[in-house]
Amino acid sequence: MATKVEVTHPDRVLFPADGITKAELVDYYSTVADVMLPHLKDRPLTLWRYPRGIDQKGFVQQDFADSMPDWMGRVEVDKENGTVVHPVADSRESLRWLANQNCVTVHAWLSRRDRLHTPDRIVFDLDPSADDFAVVKATARAVADLLTQIGLVPYVQTTGSRGLHVVTPIRGDADYDTVRQFARDVAEVTVADDPDHRTVEMRKANRGDRVYIDVMRNAYAQTAVAPYAVRARRGAPVATPLEWDELDRRGLRADLFTMLDVPKRVAEHGDPWGDIGRRARALARPAQQLTKIRA
Repeated sequence: MATKVEVTHPDRVLFPADGITKAELVDYYSTVADVMLPHLKDRPLTLWRYPRGIDQKGFVQQDFADSMPDWMGRVEVDKENGTVVHPVADSRESLRWLANQNCVTVHAWLSRRDRLHTPDRIVFDLDPSADDFAVVKATARAVADLLTQIGLVPYVQTTGSRGLHVVTPIRGDADYDTVRQFARDVAEVTVADDPDHRTVEMRKANRGDRVYIDVMRNAYAQTAVAPYAVRARRGAPVATPLEWDELDRRGLRADLFTMLDVPKRVAEHGDPWGDIGRRARALARPAQQLTKIRA
């Protein structure tokens, strides 16, 4: 018998300023499931839950060892002094179940359950220190140009918050330490090209107005906001994959696209990241090319 999630408290308002209810959130995730699920397949998930709405303090939950239905996907991962059982979304109903837990935002690992220690995506999180989004877009293009130069395929998405993510798929042939060092080297080369506008400085007080290229998500048990995930912010903005030429769109902001318009966007244009899995590259040769550039 097919599983069907019954939504509890469907009229609960999760976005008070916008009047968006839990039922509408569940419907959103159900609608975008076809484009979202390929990005979540086999990945441990972490949920940002807001049972009293986003205006009240929510909480982050990783461990669902005793609280998932039998039909939900799951993966048990090692942690210090034990294990954690993460949910895995592999169907439309699994996304509906997550949303029914008052999960507004889904974060995903960069590796999959059969190869937890070898990520298959690298994320560059571009975090602005000021309001000039043009600098963020220029930084995204610079990261993308370098990745392309060394033989990788870059993708970009709005975060639904303040910045952009540049993501590149890899074949899962390197461990997290190797991948994080590679990402750090890419970031340092990008910063060296324009140190007045870009930085790898972790301390906010030392960044000034520069864009921080954050590579710290490229580590075991770290997560990044999933493509098409809703953010717990007024307007219900969505982390939205883009075509590269959309960076030229007038008025583009990190929170431009919302759960009210993304379904229509997807229906009309599909997923700009639809081929990301087919464009993964081994990391060895790009790493060699990067070493030559840094020499």
